Amino acid sequence: MGKLEGKVAVITGGGSGIGLATAKRFIDDGAIVYLFGRRIDVLENAVQQLGPNARAIPGDVTRQEDLDHLYAQVEKEHGQIDILFANAGLGDLAALGDITPEQFDLTFGVNVKGTLFTVQKALPLLKAGSSIILTGSTTGVMGTPAFSVYSASKAAIRNFARSWAQDLRGSGIRVNVLVPGGTETETVMRDIGADAMNQIGASSPLGRLGYPTETAAVAAFLASEDSSYMTGGEVFVDGGLAQV
Repeated sequence: MGKLEGKVAVITGGGSGIGLATAKRFIDDGAIVYLFGRRIDVLENAVQQLGPNARAIPGDVTRQEDLDHLYAQVEKEHGQIDILFANAGLGDLAALGDITPEQFDLTFGVNVKGTLFTVQKALPLLKAGSSIILTGSTTGVMGTPAFSVYSASKAAIRNFARSWAQDLRGSGIRVNVLVPGGTETETVMRDIGADAMNQIGASSPLGRLGYPTETAAVAAFLASEDSSYMTGGEVFVDGGLAQV
């Protein structure tokens, strides 16, 4: 029996990269997983890969009605959420002099506001023993050129976990931040570029980029009872990049 046997998980941004790798790991460990994301084709492809314990619900974390629809479906089919992985996020490179109001609003709208309401609207379905996992970033604790808006949004995620652990005091619900470093996903290799990403990987003490499966393994730990005495914390999967 897997460590997540019979658990119900929701993963936003679950159709690719770290989200998809985590969905596979959760299912391998026995969970039923709902994937939530904007691109229907990506979600459908993910479900085909993952099999019958995966469900796809298209939607956007910035749209309140889409989140309501997601949780209504989960409640109708399972009545509760054991694991919530708030993983949806985005970011563009722009130096201080080039940042636009539109870029700022989009990044904070998805990464900060989207995360907040993803969690808030799930609360009625969470129970004692449930685990909330927020996706952070090493950029949230490091200075990163041309990435200040994204970095600031991830610093906000870190404080969400600290503050929400206090808000959830006595509920038995845990909330922690999972912090990947440079990770070899299709999206970042395309958007940031393989050369730039490989330089990030080479600068870490382990000298390489991480793999989504490595981050997924730590997500599975945070989702399971193995992390039952952890809340308000932050776990880095970054090859030591932000540690030295």
